[in-house]
Formats: sequence, structure tokens, C-alpha cells
Amino acid sequence: MIKVAVVDDKAINRQSVRERISMASGMQLHFLADNGSSFLEKMKTCAASGDFPDVVLMDIDMPVMNGIAAVNIAKELYPKVDFLMLTVFDDDEKIFEAIKSGASGYLLKEESMEKLAEAILQVKEFGAVAMSPIVARKAMMMLSRNEQPQNPDLAKNARDEYNLTDREIDILKGMVEGLDYRQIGERLFVSPHTVRTHIGNIYKKLHVCSKVDAVKIAIKRQWF
Repeated sequence: MIKVAVVDDKAINRQSVRERISMASGMQLHFLADNGSSFLEKMKTCAASGDFPDVVLMDIDMPVMNGIAAVNIAKELYPKVDFLMLTVFDDDEKIFEAIKSGASGYLLKEESMEKLAEAILQVKEFGAVAMSPIVARKAMMMLSRNEQPQNPDLAKNARDEYNLTDREIDILKGMVEGLDYRQIGERLFVSPHTVRTHIGNIYKKLHVCSKVDAVKIAIKRQWF
């Protein structure tokens, strides 16, 4: 059972997401919070019992503390918890702010119950980076526009610093594209278990503990 927390300053939005979660198979609501600060307080209570949510659906614009600031803090304290930004905004700056904060996805609130449940499952079970289609298109356009290497040898030189193998490079590229273990495996004709093993090796070589941090390094160093 995947435990889901919902953080939104509007009661009607919290109730809407709560109802959608209750209708999804294999998921249960863990708690509700109305801003980033109250969310962090509830996480302290979870820490006392060791009972954390698996996935947090986090709004962005909230009073007291917004969602991006809350995720920045929470990812340092609770690195095993995944965060999905669930918002009405799809502008360029907020997309990258959310990803840089450590969010595992960025979904628009208008997504259907089926899409929301699928995104939660993909993030938790397969390590995917979940995005609404319109957001994914924007992200790819921004990357192609702003993140292209200026030196054609930059990608090779940077990857060599970490001794990544060709297979690990292929898998990391799939992670940057938002593919899950199964999709990467299908692309490379290997099993999801093999993909998981390679990803573990990638984390060790990059000195990170999450897919979000690995993707950040790849984007920052302009490897793809």
C-alpha cells in the first residue's frame, strides 16, 4: 500500500485529491497539510513513529511556506520520500525550481484520477520522473534551448571523471528523459532488475542517493 500525503492551502483542493486517492487501488491517504510549514511539522511527528508517507503531493503557491521551499528542506531530512508537485502552474521557472528542489515530478491539478494514480505508482515503484505531457514538452524544449554543450567534447570529458560505463551512460540518459526502469530496460533489451543494478552503480559513482540528484548532475554538466 502506497501512503500518500497531500499539501495544499485550499480545503476544496485537499478534499478533491483526498477523494481521488481513496478511489485508487493500492493507495491510502497518510495525512493532509495546508502549507509547507505545517507539512514539516507533521513530518516531525512521522519521524517520531517512523511512519512516513511514501509520496507527497505538494502544491507550489501557499502562504507561510511555499511548496518548493518545503521540498528543499524535506529532501535533506527525508531523502527516501518522493515529492510530486501538483499545481495549476506550468511556467518555465517553476518547473525548473521544482526539479532543482528535489521533486520527482510536476503534474497539473487538472490531471484525471487515473493519470494521478499512475504517476504516483511510476515514481514509487519504477523510479520515473513524472510530468504532465504539456510540462514534459516544455521541459524538453527548455533543455534543448538552454542546456546544449558549448564544447562537443564536454560530455565525454565530464562523464569520464566519474568512470561511467557506456551502459551506465545509456541508462542515465533514459533517467534524464523521465523513463522508468521498465521502459529503460525495453529500450536497452535488458531486465528491470539489471537496470536497477546499474542505477545503483551510477549513484555510487556520482556520490548521490536519488534519481533526482543524478539527473541534476547530468543536466548541470550538460552531458546529453
